[in-house]
Amino acid sequence: MKYLVQKFGGTSVNSPERREQVAKKIINAKNEGYTPVVVVSAIGRQGDPYATDTLLKFIESVNPDLPPREMDNLMACGEIISGVTMAATLEKHGYKAAFLTGGQAGIITDDNFTDAHIIEVNPKRIHKLSNEGVIVIVAGFQGETADQLVTTLGRGGSDTTAAALGVALNAEAVDIYTDVDGIMTADPRIVENAKTLEVITYNEICQLAHEGAKVIHPRAVEIAMQKNIPLRIKCTFSDAMGTLVTAGAENGSVEIKKDKIITGITHIPNVTQLKILTSDYPEVDSPQLKILKSMALAGISIDFINVHPDVVIYTVKDNVEPKAVEVLTNMGFNPIVTPNCAKVSAVGAGMAGVPGVMASIMEALTAMDIKILQTADSHSTIWCLVKQEDMEKAIRALHSYFALGE
Repeated sequence: MKYLVQKFGGTSVNSPERREQVAKKIINAKNEGYTPVVVVSAIGRQGDPYATDTLLKFIESVNPDLPPREMDNLMACGEIISGVTMAATLEKHGYKAAFLTGGQAGIITDDNFTDAHIIEVNPKRIHKLSNEGVIVIVAGFQGETADQLVTTLGRGGSDTTAAALGVALNAEAVDIYTDVDGIMTADPRIVENAKTLEVITYNEICQLAHEGAKVIHPRAVEIAMQKNIPLRIKCTFSDAMGTLVTAGAENGSVEIKKDKIITGITHIPNVTQLKILTSDYPEVDSPQLKILKSMALAGISIDFINVHPDVVIYTVKDNVEPKAVEVLTNMGFNPIVTPNCAKVSAVGAGMAGVPGVMASIMEALTAMDIKILQTADSHSTIWCLVKQEDMEKAIRALHSYFALGE
């Protein structure tokens, strides 16, 4: 049986007309010899009556401190409504369809309510229904504990559901349908000539997703990598080929077309840089460790971390900067605070081992009078911290310098 997992996001199912387009994609897959297993998100976005954010806003008006376990019972409702509606749409066209909640589909998670992780997937009910010729619709974003308590998988969880089912079913591919044509070389709202990438590696798309690209959740990519299940990012509303995500060439190398070593540019806005000159505190034993542990104990997520013998530099989100500064000052540290920053990242598997990439990035930004506040790099990503006001100019400068629109 050739399984094909198809995941449709909230904007793909938020009207009868769009659900008809989704049904057409599912029926086409069946007619091509695949056994489709369909994962759906909640209908629409905030403001739409059955969207998850709408449900959250409603319950907050009743009690803003609802326990996480009860919150998951509420948040699971959006996908249930969406899934039953999609099954009804297929039945209307004469195709047998059955809806399954995450738990009914065999998705078992831990009990970290509102941000659960999948422990195992037992797809026996999916196999049974599929063997009977039934198109299975699964609620994304949810599962259940071993004690059969409803859980949700955190933001982007429907992508994770699709990838986990793809691995469990040994699917031919996992198609992630959204409202764009695929993975772009940059945000098209910022870069006018941004292009859709035909092929990208798992590592590259993970980096792009972690660094701000919102087309697919990085956890989903990491799961698909376990069995090298191909991911395809497609548009619900067109027949474009989209972007294929694979492990790359069989020998582990990556083809670099036209000598392009950068695949895409992405960004994370609204961050604050904190710098602590540890050399100013000779009386403090292991100040670097104390600083980092204090952030962890305060539940503050930090990023872009540079630790040196005489200085610790990292970033936090703008909205938690006051809390981070309060923690540091209570410990006797006086951080240098640079608010209103943005993290701009250049991602490309082809940069590994290529000399001069960082120099090229600095040349591109310096030519546009963009001040670089901090840098870091890995084998496939170079990060630059700039002022928020320079973010879009930096993205366009790097996109142009590396000729990503050609």
